Amino acid sequence: MAIKSDSSQSRTPADIVKTLRSGIGRVSEEVIEEIQARIPEYARPEDELYIKVVRMAVEQAIEGFLDRIEHPGAPWDPEPFRMIGKGEAAEGRNLEPLQTAMRLGARVGWRRLTDIAEPLGLSPQSLYDLGEAIFVYLDQLADAAAEGFEEARAHAAGETERRRNRLLDLLLSQPPAGPEAIADLAKAAGWRLPRTVACVALDDQPGACAVPGQPGPHRVPYRMPPLPPDVLAGLERPAPCLLVPDPSGPGQAQMLEQALRGRWGAIGPAVPLAAAATSLRWAREALELSRRGVLPRGLLRCDDHMATLVVFKDEELVSALAEVRLAPLGHLRPTQQDRLAETLLAWLRHGRGAGEVAARLHVHPQTVRYRLRQLEELYGDQLADPDIRFELEIALRARQAVIGAGRRS
Repeated sequence: MAIKSDSSQSRTPADIVKTLRSGIGRVSEEVIEEIQARIPEYARPEDELYIKVVRMAVEQAIEGFLDRIEHPGAPWDPEPFRMIGKGEAAEGRNLEPLQTAMRLGARVGWRRLTDIAEPLGLSPQSLYDLGEAIFVYLDQLADAAAEGFEEARAHAAGETERRRNRLLDLLLSQPPAGPEAIADLAKAAGWRLPRTVACVALDDQPGACAVPGQPGPHRVPYRMPPLPPDVLAGLERPAPCLLVPDPSGPGQAQMLEQALRGRWGAIGPAVPLAAAATSLRWAREALELSRRGVLPRGLLRCDDHMATLVVFKDEELVSALAEVRLAPLGHLRPTQQDRLAETLLAWLRHGRGAGEVAARLHVHPQTVRYRLRQLEELYGDQLADPDIRFELEIALRARQAVIGAGRRS
């Protein structure tokens, strides 16, 4: 803003600035004293370097203001004040202390101007113009500092995100990275090393969610709710995943349920940190079985389906086992095979009493007794062998899961 000269006193902006410059040192000291007395964040009496930086910033602000009065049309370089804003971000503060300091500086400057207005020969209009120029300049300083502050924050956030992504890579690498490398990167990323973790495998379509009553994932609008800062998210990976620290801790289960509500995925078992890749592998295997219909659709926990995961770990081996152990049923009609297989599995899982098996299958006990006699005729002494019974249960569980998947598809 241009300062009008006072024709009655013949004072030009250059004359005013020359007089004001001679008092910069005194005004700077007063501003610094006011700032350090009123703002604890800037009171570091033992830190000579910091005091020097504060003094330079104050003097630079005052010099810049006087330059603008003397040369109103000259270009203004906001970079020094952008750097001040970046410094505030680096100190871990918000902008409130800096903005307060700027207002205090403007107040001191205005007070000194009013004290010397008469000796300077300033008319009320010129004094008003100077006051207005101070507050316009203050706004510009604040804008420049805020821009630098936000840029530094964005850069820091981006750097932290890169470190967290790299940390997730190290934790999920095979073979796993060394504990020292993980500890160093975790410290740089501000991530506390947990004792246990669980990995979550998510459907690889960002918009795919489980829709009740529908056979597969559907492209519907989906946005992941904000996750706690200790959760490492790999949502941009080819196979998106999460790493959740201390999954058995207070509130962790509820947090996951809420964050992943409606999402198609699988939560792996809790494992030591060094075995994070194992948790993710089980979660991905569970997710694949869910896609095939062997396991329920939606969000599932591996802990609830361990037997099925073990059974389907080597499907070729299970198929070969089933071919041997279910051979006595092979000559029966499909419906007969289904009824006897269902009855035999219930008998193996829930006890050998006809009444309990009948209750599980919702049929009459006499029907169960009839079927059990048929099974005894087909298998003979094999049903008395505990190893054969164990293998039969594996084969029958796999058969039941495959049939269930066919019905759901």
